[in-house]
Amino acid sequence: MYFNNSITQYGLVAKLFHWISFIILVIQIPLGFYLVRLDFSDTRITLEEYHVIFGIIIFYLTIIRLFYKLLSKSPKFLNSSFIGQNLIAKLNHFALYVAILTITSSGILKKLYNGETLNFFLFKFKYKMNFDLADKFYDLHIISNYALIVLISLHIFAVLFHKIFLKENILKRMT
Repeated sequence: MYFNNSITQYGLVAKLFHWISFIILVIQIPLGFYLVRLDFSDTRITLEEYHVIFGIIIFYLTIIRLFYKLLSKSPKFLNSSFIGQNLIAKLNHFALYVAILTITSSGILKKLYNGETLNFFLFKFKYKMNFDLADKFYDLHIISNYALIVLISLHIFAVLFHKIFLKENILKRMT
């Protein structure tokens, strides 16, 4: 296994970024929807703290992942792929990054405008309260989560489409 990407396969670094992000998002998305339904309690406060910690981790991870992506080449698409696949794949990946960064940024800004202190691991930060802005960022946070769910679904559908209809196992490039 290569440490970095090759022409045909993703390297260990890209695979770790991909699967760690996936695992955190599989935890984060349902946890966020569960938190919305919880009444204010010690349990909610504790779960929300975990949600924030995972959110900040995914924010940092995504920023680092984007820098790595800029510095490394991606594997080439298979020749049997249909016309326009490169564009569709790149647009979906771009939209996934935008959605993740929008979710994490809006979550951070919602908390800060609620007057809460956030621990960014390297430093703590607090900002003045503005409940109107906090509500707007919360709405953006929710809408972006739905967009992310759609984009992840499309991403998974594309892998299945390639496997079932095009008889290409593109998943092996990322495992």
